[in-house]
Amino acid sequence: MSEQSQTSYRITFEPGSRTVNAATGETLISAARRLGLHVNASCGGDGACGRCRVIVEQGTVQGGESEKILPGDFQQGHRLACGAVITGDTVVRIPVESGLGKGGLITGDRREVAGRNQARMHVYDIEELREHGLFLPPVEKFFLELPRPGQADNMADAGRIINALSSQYDEHRMVITLPVLKKIPAALRADDFLVTVTVARPVHAGKNFIMDIQPGDWTRRNFALAFDLGTTSIYGILVDLESGKVLARDGAYNGQLSYGEDVISRIIYAEKPKGLELMQELAVNTINQVLDKLLTKAHPPQEAARGPVRREEISSITLAANTTMTHLLLGLDPSHIRRAPYVPASTFLPPVRAADLGLELDQHAVALCYPAVSSYVGGDIVAGVMGSGMYRTDKLTLYVDIGTNAEIVIGSREWLVCAACSAGPAFEGGGITHGMRAAQGAIEDAAIDPETLEPRLTTVGGKAPVGICGSGLLNLVASLFTVGVLDHGGRFNRQRATDRLREGRSGWEYVLAWRHEAGVDHDIVLNEVDIENFMRAKAAIFAGVKTLVEEVGLSIGDLEQVILAGAFGSYLDLDAAMTVGLLPEIAPEKFLYVGNGSLMGAWMSAMSNHIRRDVVEVVRKLTSFELSEVTAFQEQYTASQFLPHTELDLFPGVKKRLQGGS
Repeated sequence: MSEQSQTSYRITFEPGSRTVNAATGETLISAARRLGLHVNASCGGDGACGRCRVIVEQGTVQGGESEKILPGDFQQGHRLACGAVITGDTVVRIPVESGLGKGGLITGDRREVAGRNQARMHVYDIEELREHGLFLPPVEKFFLELPRPGQADNMADAGRIINALSSQYDEHRMVITLPVLKKIPAALRADDFLVTVTVARPVHAGKNFIMDIQPGDWTRRNFALAFDLGTTSIYGILVDLESGKVLARDGAYNGQLSYGEDVISRIIYAEKPKGLELMQELAVNTINQVLDKLLTKAHPPQEAARGPVRREEISSITLAANTTMTHLLLGLDPSHIRRAPYVPASTFLPPVRAADLGLELDQHAVALCYPAVSSYVGGDIVAGVMGSGMYRTDKLTLYVDIGTNAEIVIGSREWLVCAACSAGPAFEGGGITHGMRAAQGAIEDAAIDPETLEPRLTTVGGKAPVGICGSGLLNLVASLFTVGVLDHGGRFNRQRATDRLREGRSGWEYVLAWRHEAGVDHDIVLNEVDIENFMRAKAAIFAGVKTLVEEVGLSIGDLEQVILAGAFGSYLDLDAAMTVGLLPEIAPEKFLYVGNGSLMGAWMSAMSNHIRRDVVEVVRKLTSFELSEVTAFQEQYTASQFLPHTELDLFPGVKKRLQGGS
C-alpha cells in the first residue's frame, strides 16, 4: 500500500460536529456510515438515486458530481456523498432532506387532519384475548414450596422440582436444561426451598422446558418483548405476561437503512465479503437500542417496590419481519430470494437463544421468529393476519399492508390467498425529488384551491415545510387531479393560469413552497417524474388487489371488509386513495385500520400459546400467488397507470365528480 493511501484525514459531519478519521479514497457516505450517521441512499450508494446530497463546507473532495445537482448548488459545495472521495480534512453538512429529519422517528401518533375520511381504528386488547379464550402465555412462572430434604427424603433437587410442579400445578413432561441444572442447588437453598421456576410451553403437545429458577416468589415479574423488524424502522413493546399489559413501546430507524431503502439493495450488500455479518450486526444493534429505551420506560405499577423491569426478567422475544429481514437477522444467506425461482433458506424458523443472536438478554431468554409463506410474503404479513383477526372471521376480507413492498391477503376463516407486489419507496418519501419520511416539517396533507390553485399545506409538527412524506404525496396528487391541474396521464395542464406551474430540470413542476416559506434553502416542488413514480406505485397495489381477487373467481364488489395496515395506512385519506386509483372504490364504512399489524401479531404470540399454535395452521393455509407469473397482473398494472384508471367505470364516484356531479 502506498504512503498516500495510508494518509488519515479528519472528517467532521454537521449538524452535531461528529468526527471520524478517514483515509484517502474513502467516500463521504462510507465515513458517515462508520459513524452511524444516516445519509439517504435509496439505491444503496450506487449513485443511481441522487438522494445522498451533502454540502462540503470546508476542505475539498473529488467526484460527487451529478446531473441532479444544479451548477449553482455545485459551486456552493453540493455533492453526492456516495461519489465524493475524501482527499483531505473536510467539514460536511448533511441537509435535513438527506438525513432522517429533525426529531427523528415519530413513535407516537400524529394528529388526525380535520375533515379527512379515514378508516376506523381497530386493535385487539388483552380483554379481547381473554374473551376469546386466547390468553395463555407461552412462558409462565410457578412459585414452589418444596419439602426440605432429609434422611427420609434425599430425592435429587431436580426431581423435587418436577414432583412439585406435578402435585401443586398439574404440570407434567418437564425438561431441565444444563444451564438451569447448574443454578438449582444454590437457588433452592437461598430462600429455604421457596423458588420460582420459569416454564416454556411447546407450541403443540410435547415437553415443557424449565428455562430458569429464582429463589423466592417472582411470579408477578414475568416479561416478554415483541418486535416488528421493519425495513425502514424497528418497533418494540415490553409486555407484562402476568397482567397482559403493555408497559412500554418505542422504536428506532433500522441501522441497515444507510445501505439501501429496499430489501434488494440489502441482499446485494449482504452478498459482499463480510456484508451479511454487517447487516446482521446492524439489525441486532437497533433492536438492542430499542430494548434499552423500553427498559428505561417500563415500571410495573403493581410491583413498584421491586423497581423497574430488569433485563434478566425478560423470558422471551417474539419477532415479526419480512422474509429478507428475518434472514439478515438470523445470518441466513438471502441471496436466492432475489433470483428466480426466489427460494428462501427456510420459511419456518426454530427457536434460538436470544443471546446467541447478540441480543442483550439473559442466557435463558428465547427468540421466536414468525414463519414466512414465501420469499416476498413474510412473517410480518403472517403476523398481521393473526393480529387483525382476519383468520378467524367469516367476512370476505381484503388485508393490505402498504409499504415499499405491498402485501395483499384475501380470504376468511375458511381460506386465505396472498401475494406481494413491489410498490417502490414512493409511499415512504423515496424516489421523490423532495420526498422524505414523516419527520418534523414533512408535508403530510395538502389541498389545492380550485380557483386560485394555491396550496394549503399541513406539516408534521407544524414546522416550515422541508419535504413531502407519503400521505402528503397522495393528497397532493389527488387534489391536483381533482382541480384539473393534472390530467389522467399524470401530466400538468399547461393552460392553467398560475405561477406555481413552471418548467424545471425534470420537466414541468408545481411549486408547493417558495424558498422563503420553506425550512430548506430551495423551493419545494412536485414534478412530473415524481408523479410518474407515484403512479407506478399506486398502480402496482391496485393491480395486485384486482388480479388476486379475480384469480380466486371473485370481484371487488364481493369484499365485505378491507383491513389497512402499516404506518402509511394510518394517515391514508380514503377519498384521496380512491380518487387516484390506489384503492378500489368501496364504501368507507367497510375499511378498518389496525396500525402496525406486524407488531400486533408479535404481541399476541408473545401473550398467547393459542395464537402460536394457530400460526402454523394459518401459514399452511395461505396460498401464495407469484404475481409476476400471472399474465393478468401485467395487463392490470398497465391499465392502472392512469388517474384513477383507464376504465373509469371502476370508480363511479370519481367519474361522477369529474363530470361535475355532486
